[in-house]
Amino acid sequence: MSHKQGIRFELAPDDEQVVLMGRHCGLSRAVENFCLETVRKKWSQRKAEESYGITGDDLTKVPWSAPALEREWRAAHPERYPWFTEGGMSSRVPKEACRVRAAGFSNYLKSKKGERKGARMGFPKWRKRKHGSRFRYDADRARPLDSRTVRLPAIGDVHVREDMSWLTDRMENGSARILGATVRERAGRWWISFQVEVDRSDINKRHQVSDDARKCGIDLGLKTFAVVKNSDGTKEEIHAPKPLKAAQRALKRANRKLARSAEGSRNRAKARWRVGRLHLRVADRRRDFLHQTTTRLTRTKSAIAVETLHVKGMVKNRRLARAVSDAGFGEFVRQLDYKADWYGSRVWKADRWFPSSKSCGDCGRINRALVLADRVWVCPGCGVLHDRDENAADNLLTAMLADMDA
Repeated sequence: MSHKQGIRFELAPDDEQVVLMGRHCGLSRAVENFCLETVRKKWSQRKAEESYGITGDDLTKVPWSAPALEREWRAAHPERYPWFTEGGMSSRVPKEACRVRAAGFSNYLKSKKGERKGARMGFPKWRKRKHGSRFRYDADRARPLDSRTVRLPAIGDVHVREDMSWLTDRMENGSARILGATVRERAGRWWISFQVEVDRSDINKRHQVSDDARKCGIDLGLKTFAVVKNSDGTKEEIHAPKPLKAAQRALKRANRKLARSAEGSRNRAKARWRVGRLHLRVADRRRDFLHQTTTRLTRTKSAIAVETLHVKGMVKNRRLARAVSDAGFGEFVRQLDYKADWYGSRVWKADRWFPSSKSCGDCGRINRALVLADRVWVCPGCGVLHDRDENAADNLLTAMLADMDA
């Protein structure tokens, strides 16, 4: 069975390749902004024509789709962007930039009509350099040549710092194919992310969780990242590294130096690079912790009960916003979902209003007076002393088992 997944490798480009990749990042940004400008102008023109009483085919057509945006780009770039053809840049990058913008417009229109799930999407915004440097290739235009080299159109053969044998071996035997690739820069380092369709049967079978494996309930929190209550009565506490909290002192110093450096100076560029490296390290530590934790849980538990947290609402509390963002609760549950599908586990999500912390695990009474500061509480009905997190995990496990038996 084929699965779609992404896999990322760090690149080791030479100085000339760094310049070329930077130009392609600028090209992608220019095309995205051109598409946004074109749609805004033609949409405004269409609204004006409607106010004049013009109807039907006489109205200006707005290029919402990727093919329409590509036609607009091909017609405009010889005059407005002559450097594109003169610089020998890849023609696939503008094509993908148009697709990215078309997807943004489609999501906005569907969200506006109520046809898209999730949070309300806003109209796409102007892309700036500070928003990140990246560009895309479609299909397998960018592809591995061997386990240590990637060929990028209009850039050349770029060395890779990591071993890509996992991908190249599967491409050779036909169990994987590349759907697209994104090249991205952060803090002076470059990565390529391949979007692949791969047959993971051999990996999933090797790590398949057994049907009689333990089930568990997981209560997520800030003091202890996760309290895991297993169906055999055992308990486990998982403590997060809290990378952002650990880096606060270094980040304050780095940001202070950045604020005091002169605009446009070399010292400011160095200070900006230091801040970027610190944030990159924070993100990498959090990502590594989440991947290791979710992989271990989905490979050892046959069923996992988690609560549905309103993370967007939680970060509105200014006292907890930084800690909630540092924990990565949303990413943790997202990874559990797709990894459980890989390894044959099951993720059961409680309703958002399920009183996992306030319900007594012995008599079932709900303690309405319980507040966030109460880490230990006594049930007013049966008098049992509860640890808040352990009780919540136990309640989630019990609710999942009852639902599975129903």
